[in-house]
Amino acid sequence: MAKLKSLFARKPLSQLTSEGDEGQQLKRTLGPASLVALGIGAIIGAGLFSLTGIAAGEHAGPAVLLSFIIAAVGCAFAGMCYSELATMIPVAGSAYTYAYATMGELMAWIIGWDLVLEYAMGAAAVSVSWSRYVVSFLKDLGIILPAQLVSCPFESVKLLDGTEVTGIINLPAIFIIAVLSMLLMIGIRESARVNEVIVVIKVAVVLIFISVGLFFIKRENYTPFIPPNTGVFGEFGWSGIMRAAGVIFFAYIGFDTVSTAAQEAKNPRRDIPIGIIGSLIVCTILYVVFAFVLTGMVNYQAMRGDAAPVATAIDLTPFPWLQKLIKLGIIAGFTSVMLVLLLGQSRVFYAMSRDGLLPKLFSDIHAKWHTPWRSNILFMVFVSLFGGFVPISKLGHMTSIGTLFAFIIVCGGVLVLRYLHPEWPRSYRAPFVPLVPILGIVVCLAMMLSLGVETWIRLFVWLAIGSVIYFGYSRFHSKLAR
Repeated sequence: MAKLKSLFARKPLSQLTSEGDEGQQLKRTLGPASLVALGIGAIIGAGLFSLTGIAAGEHAGPAVLLSFIIAAVGCAFAGMCYSELATMIPVAGSAYTYAYATMGELMAWIIGWDLVLEYAMGAAAVSVSWSRYVVSFLKDLGIILPAQLVSCPFESVKLLDGTEVTGIINLPAIFIIAVLSMLLMIGIRESARVNEVIVVIKVAVVLIFISVGLFFIKRENYTPFIPPNTGVFGEFGWSGIMRAAGVIFFAYIGFDTVSTAAQEAKNPRRDIPIGIIGSLIVCTILYVVFAFVLTGMVNYQAMRGDAAPVATAIDLTPFPWLQKLIKLGIIAGFTSVMLVLLLGQSRVFYAMSRDGLLPKLFSDIHAKWHTPWRSNILFMVFVSLFGGFVPISKLGHMTSIGTLFAFIIVCGGVLVLRYLHPEWPRSYRAPFVPLVPILGIVVCLAMMLSLGVETWIRLFVWLAIGSVIYFGYSRFHSKLAR
């Protein structure tokens, strides 16, 4: 019975907060601007350029603007819950740490192990996409890279003479993961500065597209604003707007990585909520205006089945150089996404190691750089291997079922701590509790149920592997159980 109880033993809040104040820890260098940039860096990727056309052409029409707002509100429920818990427990680990305080060690392990998969596979998948866009961008400049060296062994590629060969290794994917991992090892301040530069580039590209596109809008493309339903649920009408919101929802996910940097924030109780909510607000405004311009330039019916609606919109302008600029923006977007994902996964691993659930070497802090450098090295090798040798179709989407599962746990955690520790100081309080956390759970659960069977199978297989590690190692080395 005692062993069973230990599985659900919660880590005291006082212990968690004291760990964040210990001397030999990560270096606190991030201010609110850096944290907002981290959030934007994780949220805005190529999804902005691809999902908008899909959502408008197949589901919502010009009313995709409303879908972006609805999806943002759904994400905001989870974002406000993350903000409250981050101010109460300002340490590394994000959802893993919050689960440890509210639902016990076993659930914390499940979430932590799952986040490792989500961040690692997400970074690997994005590295493959980054490679493809870099190869295409270099080709536009007249630089051709050997096809076998930019494709994995499981992919067939065509040479310039039309000959079909099998790839050997995706070197650009390995290269970018190695560079970003080494940057993270050198220091969080340096990584944050690089991320800020990248974020400025990709936001500037989006703003340039918006500024140019405004002059090529045709008002008739907004009529009808909400196209009538075709008779199929999810194709136009209000059901289409809601279906589009579900598609777009995934374009917002990534803000949670801000909370993994809580132990490196100068004033986490003040700045983490600013980072999370601020990045969501900035991205929502950019998304809505971008969608407004795109649907004004290209009729929603023309977007149906169009794999590159942004390219179609650019063709309507006398500025072909915009194509190269958009590619540059996408490359910048992918780069910052990878950087923030690699940061998040190493901090989750660091927190799990600090608690004894993983070997101590992964929570060792470099004396000079003040970073968990061994975790960075581990993930550099792990993610590079997947990025270099596994096709993107097998890696899956960057964000999927595990991240949504973490959102549900965090929303539930707010409810638990409001009941168990109503007296605990909170510099930020999620409004309208219990309504906001409950709505967050409902929205995220609905998104989980919309995912494919393969995604669920992948999750269960990974959790089965994690269970073997937990019951074979972690239970016996847990500091809380001692």
